[in-house]
Amino acid sequence: MYIKKPFQHDEDGQNTEDDRRQIKRRHLIYYLRVWDTDYEQLLGHVVDISSEGLMLLSDQQIPKDKEFSMEIRLPDLEGNPQKIDFRAACRWSSNDINRSFYDSGFSFLNSAPEAIDTVRQLIKEYGFRD
Repeated sequence: MYIKKPFQHDEDGQNTEDDRRQIKRRHLIYYLRVWDTDYEQLLGHVVDISSEGLMLLSDQQIPKDKEFSMEIRLPDLEGNPQKIDFRAACRWSSNDINRSFYDSGFSFLNSAPEAIDTVRQLIKEYGFRD
């Protein structure tokens, strides 16, 4: 499977903001769904995540700079539903290598210690080990 580095270069071939990323993004073992809680609508699926943001794969382009109330829904160890709520802003959105889908990068807006700890725990429990 090929996973591109999103927004590696702009249309003119110049390096973009993606080159400045300081925190390693992690891929998860589950294909987690992310919901827009304002409209109870599926936004997409987590491609990778860090304590600063995430990348989604979706079937429609997401407007740049739009802010969302989002929720990741996943089962806990006993199979009960667990929800992780957060706010994030879309920083970019472009076609995936499969032109039927879009990759969109989000930065978390609520960087409270509890929110960051929740994301770190998610990565610890569901992230690939490297």
